This record gives sequence, C-alpha cells and structure tokens, in this order.
Amino acid sequence: MLEIKPNDTLACRSIWISDVHLGSAHCKAKQLLQFLDRIEFERLYLVGDIVDLLAMKKRVHWPEAHNRVLSRFMKLSRRKRSKVIYVPGNHDHVFRTMVGNDLGKIEVHRTLVHETAEGKRLLVTHGDELDYAVRYSRANRFIGDLAYDVLMWSNKRTDQVRDLLGLPYWSLAKWVKKNVSKAEEAINAYQLAAINMVKDKGYDGIVCGHLHFPTLRTDDGVMYFNDGDWVENCTALIELEDGSIRLIKGVSHPESIKQMIFIDATDEFTR
Repeated sequence: MLEIKPNDTLACRSIWISDVHLGSAHCKAKQLLQFLDRIEFERLYLVGDIVDLLAMKKRVHWPEAHNRVLSRFMKLSRRKRSKVIYVPGNHDHVFRTMVGNDLGKIEVHRTLVHETAEGKRLLVTHGDELDYAVRYSRANRFIGDLAYDVLMWSNKRTDQVRDLLGLPYWSLAKWVKKNVSKAEEAINAYQLAAINMVKDKGYDGIVCGHLHFPTLRTDDGVMYFNDGDWVENCTALIELEDGSIRLIKGVSHPESIKQMIFIDATDEFTR
C-alpha cells in the first residue's frame, strides 16, 4: 500500500468517479472535495449517479458542499489542460436526454470507449444496464431498496458512534456486501455479465460504477474495473502515465482524509 504524504498532489492521466449521490444525506461531498484538491488529471470521467434525483423525490438534502462539488466539476471542465466527460446513471437518468450535447464544457455520453496509454480499449458505462444479471423480481427489488435505506441509516449511526469513541471509519454496508452470501453471489454474477458483454463487443475491459463495490478484476484477459462510490467507500479509479489502472482509496473519515490518501498497490492490474 502506497501512502500519499500530506500536502502531496498525485498526477495521473485519467480518473473515474461515480455514485456521488448529491442530494442524498449519505453523500460524502466534503471528502470528495478534499480528494479533488490533491489530484491532477488530463481527463475526468463522471460515471453516473452524480446527482441522486431518485432520492430527492423523497427528501432533498442539499448542503453547501453539494453546490461546491458541482461548481468544482464545472471549473475543472473549463481548464485547458483537462477534460470532463459525464456518463449519466440510473439515479440521474434524466440527463441521458442530453447525450450528444454539452453541460457547459462537460461532454455528455451514454457510453464511450477510453483508450489507455497502452492502447487498451475500455468501455465506460454506469452499469445499470447489467442489472439483468441479478435475477430478482420487482417485489424483491423494492424490498432491496428498503433494506439498502435501512443499511445506510445504520451505517451512518455506526460511524457516529465510532467517531465518538475515536475509532476510524468502518463501513457496515461494505461488510454486509462482502460477508452475506447472496450479496456476494449477486456481485459476482454482475461482474461476470460485464466481462462477457465487453468480451463479445471486442473491448479489452470495462469501467463502471453502480454497485458501490470498488473492484479490479481480470478474467481470461478481460479487465473489470469498478470505481466504487462516494457514499460508502470514497474511492476512484486512476490511470497513471504508464497506462496502469489503480484503485485509489480516500480515507472516508472526514478528518483522516485531510492527512493521507492511500493507493492499494496489491489491487493494481498487472499485465
């Protein structure tokens, strides 16, 4: 694990961020802003669910930090040395009507192909089109939505208690995904469906979000990259100048992230 020292800036070729869920009480906007302060890039992909329009139908949670995130994205898109591309997801699906147009200087695409410095062709998509791989009935999906809301509420309360005790951030939601067999089976089925889809299309790999489960995986030479989220994990994917893809983990605790950012070197995709 490589530690990025305090006040250091990490330069990379490309970065992928998704599932920020602005407008939701679960969004960690301040941590994302702190992360963006410490990274430089040529191309930024916003891989869907940046704004949570579905959550805002129930309750709007929009503190000043959420405005600052949107302002930062717009400001980054106006820089000559960087480009910002937006691929809307299922929670901000309304913006899919803008595909082929721009939001200011931000390009809007339904999907697109990113070519790495090594010439690898990666399909970039939010990933909700792969939900068919997880065969649940409509009723089960509804129950799942309720369970997720309860889980995220419990996750927030757990974090508050640990904060009072002086303990570091720990994600209850992430623990459940890793340790509940049905959740693990669903995640694996989704990942295999993504790998098979890009294999059939002739791509070298896929970058997506949607699952809130950051992953670097290869099967039969096909790469599956999931950039995670800024609700539970505070993660992003980056492409370094040599074309290698790494998962970068911002420490989720609001104070800890000011001190360090970690790159999990053990998860790096190796050729």
